[in-house]
Amino acid sequence: MPSTLPILRARRERRLDKQKRSENRARGAILSGGIVFSIILAAVILLGAFAYADVTRDLPSTQILPILLNPPNGLLLQPTRIYDRTGTQVLATFAPEDAPRRYIPVSDQNPQHIPEHLINAVIAAADPGFWRHSGYSLQGLEDPDPHPTLAQKLVSGLMLYNEPPSTRRAVRERILAAQITAQFGRAQIIEWHLNSANFGRHAYGVEAAAQLYFGKPADALTLAESAILAAVSETPALNPLDAPQVAIQRGRELLYVMNDLGLAPTSEVESALLTTPTFQTAPLTPPVVAPAFVNLVIAQAESFIPRERLERGGMIVITTLDYDLQKQASCATEVYAARLAGNPDPESDCESARLLPSLPPAINFEDSSASALILDPKMGQVLALVGETVRGEETPLVGAHKPGSSLDAFVYLTGFTRGLSPASLTWDIPQESNIQNFDGVHHGPLRLRIALANDYQAPVETLKAQMGIENVIDVASSFGLDLNSDVTMLDLAGAYGVFGTQGVYFGREVNEDFTPVSLLRVESADRGVLLDWSIPQARTVVTPAMAYLTTHVLSDEPARWETWGRQNPLEIDRPAGVKSGQTFEGSDAWIVGYTPSHVVVTWTGVRTPLAQGDDPLSSPHLLGGPRGVTPRFPAVLWNALMQTASANLPPDGWTLPQGVAVTTVCDPSGLLPTRECPNLVTEVFLHGSEPTHEDNLFREFSVNRETGLLATVFTPPELIENRVYLIVPEHARAWAQSAGLAVPPSSYDAIQPPPFNPNVNITSPQLFTDVDGVVQIIGTASGDDFLFYRVQVGKGLNPQSWIQLGDDSFEPVENGLLAEWDTTGLSGLYAVQLVVVQNDQVVETAVIQVTVSD
Repeated sequence: MPSTLPILRARRERRLDKQKRSENRARGAILSGGIVFSIILAAVILLGAFAYADVTRDLPSTQILPILLNPPNGLLLQPTRIYDRTGTQVLATFAPEDAPRRYIPVSDQNPQHIPEHLINAVIAAADPGFWRHSGYSLQGLEDPDPHPTLAQKLVSGLMLYNEPPSTRRAVRERILAAQITAQFGRAQIIEWHLNSANFGRHAYGVEAAAQLYFGKPADALTLAESAILAAVSETPALNPLDAPQVAIQRGRELLYVMNDLGLAPTSEVESALLTTPTFQTAPLTPPVVAPAFVNLVIAQAESFIPRERLERGGMIVITTLDYDLQKQASCATEVYAARLAGNPDPESDCESARLLPSLPPAINFEDSSASALILDPKMGQVLALVGETVRGEETPLVGAHKPGSSLDAFVYLTGFTRGLSPASLTWDIPQESNIQNFDGVHHGPLRLRIALANDYQAPVETLKAQMGIENVIDVASSFGLDLNSDVTMLDLAGAYGVFGTQGVYFGREVNEDFTPVSLLRVESADRGVLLDWSIPQARTVVTPAMAYLTTHVLSDEPARWETWGRQNPLEIDRPAGVKSGQTFEGSDAWIVGYTPSHVVVTWTGVRTPLAQGDDPLSSPHLLGGPRGVTPRFPAVLWNALMQTASANLPPDGWTLPQGVAVTTVCDPSGLLPTRECPNLVTEVFLHGSEPTHEDNLFREFSVNRETGLLATVFTPPELIENRVYLIVPEHARAWAQSAGLAVPPSSYDAIQPPPFNPNVNITSPQLFTDVDGVVQIIGTASGDDFLFYRVQVGKGLNPQSWIQLGDDSFEPVENGLLAEWDTTGLSGLYAVQLVVVQNDQVVETAVIQVTVSD
C-alpha cells in the first residue's frame, strides 16, 4: 500500500499556496484602497487650499479698523463731505451738524465713557452671544445679507462694503470677524461698534446720537434712553425724531429682553419702564448747496460705494461742480421761474439773471417749474445742475419728463445714415395719421434741414415711416436714449454732447448705462483714492462726418427763422447747435443747445396741460397762452445760461471734417440747379452722396398771357410769356390746391393757323396729317429780298428745342422740295417749321403740326 505522506504533503502545499495567494490579494486590495484614499484626501486638501486661497484672496487688512476708528487725536471718523471740483467749497456734509465727531471709550477709567447699560442694551439687541462666540456665527451663511454679530457688522460696513452680496462674501466676512475678534478683543469690538454705528439722521456713533436725540453726552444716558438708542441702531429709520412713539415702544421691548438675558436688573428695568424720555426737537438741516446736483452725486457714487458707507463717514468726495457757474445757474433759474409764475423777482444780484431776455408778454404759469443743466461734453462732466424750481424756489428734485419733439434729431440722423442728407426733399403735407405741426400749418416741399430746424412734425412722421421705427430706436439707443420712455436733462445733455464733440460720447459706465458724471474722485480717510473718474472714458457713437451734418443743421440760424424769427433767443453771437422740443398738450418744453465747450439743457413744465379731447391746434398754448408752454419759454433761460457758461471763451465752431462735401443745390429739391431754379443754397453731403441729377421740381412753361393756356407754335409771339411753376406730385395736389399754389396749365392754346403767305409756306404734308418713313417737305421759300431758308423740326405743340434738317439753303424754292425728314425711330406730335431770312434780316416763318407714326 503506497504511503499517504506525499499526498498529505501535496495537499498541505496547495492549501498554503492558496492561502498565500488570498493574503496577497487582500494585501493588494488594501494597498490600492489606501492609495486611492490618499489621492482623494490629497485632492480634497488641495481643493480646500485652492478654495481657501480664493476666498481669502485680496482680503482687506484688519489694520484698516484702527486707522478708521482709533484716531490719535480723539476725533472719530469724520463725516463724509462733498466738495466742488476745486475741493474748497463744501456742498454737503453727512452729519446732523458740521462738527467733529468725538470718540468715546468703554473703559470706566476714562472720565467720559460709554455706560455699561448702553453696552448691554446693544448686545441684547444685536448680538446676545457676544461674550461667548469667536466673533462670527455660521447661522445664515447661505444668506449673505444678515450680519448676526457685532464683529461681522464692523467687517461688513467698513471692510467689505464694496463687495456684492454672495456666499463667498459671507465666508470672507466671518473669516475677518474671527480675525479682528482674536486680534483686538471683544471690548475693542463693542467700543468700535458703538462709536461707528448708524443711529439715523446721519448720526454715527453713540455720542452724536445722544446729543441729537437727547441733548446730552453719551455717559449721561439713562437705561431707558440707552435701550431706545440700541433699538434705533438696528433700524435707524425708526428713530426718535422720525418715529418717536415707535422708538419708545421698541426701547421698552428691549428692556424686557435685557432682563430676560440677565443684562439688566429687574428693579432697574421696572424703573426705566415708568419713565418716558424727552426727545430734542429736530435740528435745522444743514444747508446744501446745489441739492439736485448732490442727489445726482450720491446716486452715481452708490453704484460703486454703498450709500450707508458714504454716510458713515471718513470720505472726501470731489465732484465736477463749477461752484461759480452753479450759483449763476441757480440764480438765473430762480428769477426765470418767478417771472414765469407771475411772481416778483427773488432778491438776487447775479450777472446771469441780467442776461435773461424778456418773456412773452402777459403770460403767467402759476403751476410751472423749471430746471437746467450745464455739461462739459469734452470731459463728460456735469458743471451745474439746478433742480426743479417752482415760483423762484429751487427744490432737490430732477425728474424724467416727456421728451416731446426733443428727440426728433435722431430720426433725421437715421435718415442721414441711410443715404439722405440735409438737402433731401420732404413734403410737409396732411397725412393719413392726421399729424399736425405745432404752428397748425403745412409748409409743402422742404429740405430736411428746414423741417428739422423748425420742429415740423409731419415730415418727422414721414421719415419715421420711410426709415422704419426699429432703425430709429437703434440709432437713439446708441446715444443712451429710449424713444419709448421719459427723458432726463442728463440723458439729453449726454446725447447732444456727442454732436458737439463730433461723434464721441465722453462719460462713464454707471449702473449699466454710459452717462456723463458728477464725480471726479472719492478719497478715504487716509487719502487713499477709492474712485477716480477724473479721466473720462470715450465711446465713438457716430463718425465725425455724420455728426457734422446734424450740427450743421442745428446751428443754422437762418434755417429756423421761419419759426423763431430774426434776433431770437437761440442766437448768442457764436456758433451753437440747438434743438427745441415740446409736447402737443403743452406740458413740457425743452431747449437743448451746445457749443464745442458746453451743452446747456433747460426744461419748463406745467401741471395743467390740455385736457383730453382738446384740439391742440385751436388751443392758446401754441401761442404762449395759459394752457401750456412752448420752447420760447425755456429758450429765454437757455440764452442766459449759455452766455454765462461761454463768457471769456472764443466763439469757436466746428471745422469741416473729412468725408463731407459742400455743394450748391436747388432749394427745396436738393438737386443740381437749373436755369428755372428760383433759389440756390449751399448744402453739405457725405462724400459720394452728392446729387447727380438736375432739379426736376421747377419747370418753365410758355403760356399765352391772355388765355392762361399753354402756348403752341401758332400762338402769336407777342402773347407768349415764360413762367416757372412748381411741379406738384399727385399725393400733394390736394395740399397745393388748398394752399392756393399756382399750378401749370394742362391745356394748350386754341390752334389758329396764321394767314397763308405765298412766299413762305409748307404745302406738304398737310396740317395734322400722319407721317412715317422719309417725309418730303414741299413748299415755297422765296421773296424779293430772299437771303436763305432752313427747315427744322421740334417735338410737341410748342417745342422748346429744334433740330435743323440739312443746311441753310441760299436758293429760293417755288412750290418745290424744301427738305427731307427721316422719321425712323420717332413717334408722337411734331412741329415742322420753315424759316426764311431776308436781306434786311427780317424773319418769316411757316409752321405745320404732324403726327409721326411708329
